[in-house]
Amino acid sequence: LSMQLLSSCICLLWQLLDGYINMALTCTFNRWGTLLAVGCNDGRIVIWDFLTRGIAKIISAHIHPVCSLCWSRDGHKLVSASTDNIVSQWDVLTGDCDQRFRFPSPILKLQCHPRDMDKVLVCPMKSAPVLLTLSDSKHVVLPVDDDSDLNVVAAFDRRGEYIYTGNAKGKILVLKTNTQELVASFRVTTGTSNTTAIKSIEFARKGSCFLINTADRIIRVYDGREILTCGKDGEPEPMQKLQDLVNRTPWKRCCFSGDGEYIVAGSARQHALYIWEKSIGNLVKILHGTRGELLLDVAWHPVRPIIASISSGVVSIWAQNQVENWSAFAPDFKELDENVEYEERESEFDIEDEDKSEPEQTGGDLAEDEEVDVTSVDPIVAFCSSDEELEDSRALLYLPIAPEVEDPEENPYGPPPDAQTQGGANEEAAAGDKKQKQSGTEAPVKKKARTTTIELQGVPSDEVHPLLGVKGDSKSKKKTAGRPKGSKGKDKEFVLATRKHTYGKIRTSCNKADAKRGQLED
Repeated sequence: LSMQLLSSCICLLWQLLDGYINMALTCTFNRWGTLLAVGCNDGRIVIWDFLTRGIAKIISAHIHPVCSLCWSRDGHKLVSASTDNIVSQWDVLTGDCDQRFRFPSPILKLQCHPRDMDKVLVCPMKSAPVLLTLSDSKHVVLPVDDDSDLNVVAAFDRRGEYIYTGNAKGKILVLKTNTQELVASFRVTTGTSNTTAIKSIEFARKGSCFLINTADRIIRVYDGREILTCGKDGEPEPMQKLQDLVNRTPWKRCCFSGDGEYIVAGSARQHALYIWEKSIGNLVKILHGTRGELLLDVAWHPVRPIIASISSGVVSIWAQNQVENWSAFAPDFKELDENVEYEERESEFDIEDEDKSEPEQTGGDLAEDEEVDVTSVDPIVAFCSSDEELEDSRALLYLPIAPEVEDPEENPYGPPPDAQTQGGANEEAAAGDKKQKQSGTEAPVKKKARTTTIELQGVPSDEVHPLLGVKGDSKSKKKTAGRPKGSKGKDKEFVLATRKHTYGKIRTSCNKADAKRGQLED
C-alpha cells in the first residue's frame, strides 16, 4: 500500500447540490467500496457510485439532518439516524423505508452487526447503548459500569461476537453480544494514573486490533485477543500510542485502512488528516485541506488507498499521485535518467544471428500446453473475510440506473398528426375507457413504514444534538438545520394574503377610474 497520497480535493456532490456546498455531514463506504453513502444537512441520503463517479440514488430519508449512517453486510439495507432522534432502515434498491424507531434522546452513533443483519447497535446521548433487533422491533439496554455514566460509546468487534463500551471515566467493558455477559474490562489511564474520557472505539476490518480515541488527545491501539486474555479488571498495555506532540491536536474521527496496516485521524481544529503506520507507530503523511474549515467525518476505502473526508459540507477524495510509466507498454524498453551514447552490437542488424545460443528446454514450455480455465470465477480475496472461502452471492455491489427521458413521445412511430385528427372523434370514447382501466392498474401505493417508540428510563428528553448547537433559550439558539415543519402552510397563508392585498389595490384603482370617467361625461 503506497502512502504517497496527493492532497487533491474533488467535490463529489457538486452536480447534485447545484452549487450548494454546505450539505454533507457524514459518509460511509459499503463493504466492497463500490458505493459511498453520504448523509446531508437537508435529510437526504445520496448514494454515489465509486466506479462511474456519479450519483446512483437519492433517498429523501429525513426531515432533519442525517447524523449517522451504516451499511448492512450484503449492501441491500442502509440504516440512518437523524437529529430528530429517528433511526430508519432503508431498502437501497427501492428507496423505501422498512421501519422507524423513535428515541427519547439524540443519536450519536449507530452500527450494523458485521454478520447478523437483524441487529443494530445505537448509542443515544446521555444513555446506555441500545441493541436493536429489527425483525421484532425489540431492544436491549446494555449494562454499564455506573448508572451515572454519560455518553457511553460502543462498537461491535470485527465479527460481532463482542461489544466494546467505553464511558467518560475511561472504563472499557467487553460484553458478549448474545447474552450481554461481561467478559473482560480494563481502564484507560494517563501517565499520572488519571482516567480520561473515551470518545470513540474503532475496529480494523482485518486482524484483531482496535483503537480508542480519548479526551487526552492520544490514540491507543490494542489487540483484542490480549484484552480477552486479561479478563475482568485487567491491565493490558497498548500496542501503540499515537499523538501530535508538537501541536497537541485533538482528534475528531479515527479509522483503520482497509488492510489494517495504517491509521488515519482527522484533526478537530482544522481540515488535516494524519496517517500513521500501525506496526511501528511512525507518522507517514499529513494531508492538509482548505484552511479555516473544520473536519466532520473521515472514511477509508475498504480495498483501495483512498480516503474520503467531509469539511464544510464538501466531500473530498484523497487519492494516490499517479505517475506515468511508459516503459510498462514495452517490456524491453529501458528508461534513462540522462542521455547515454548508444553502442551498436555487431550482430544487431544481421538477418540471422550467428552468435545466438540455442534455447534450453525448460518447464515453461510444458506449462504453455496446459489448458486455461476461462469459465469459472474465483472469489476476490480482498472481498472475503479471513474465515470465509466464498463471496456473498446476494451482495449488492452496484445500483441500476434508469435513463431519464425529457418530454418522451407517446408513439414516435405512429401515423402523422393529420391522420390522427380524422379518426380522433371515433377514438375519444375508446380512450376514455382505456384511461379508466389504466387507473385501476396503476402501481400499488407504498405501504407506510412502521414506527416503534423506544422508551428509555431516566433519559432527558430535552437534549439537543451536538450538530444543532448548544441547548438554551430561544435567543441564543442557532438556527436549526433541515426542513422547517409547517412551512408549507405558512407559505400558503402568505400567498393568500398577498393575493387579497393585490386584489384590493386593483379594485380601488378601478373605482377611481370609473369616477373620473363619470366626471368627464358630465
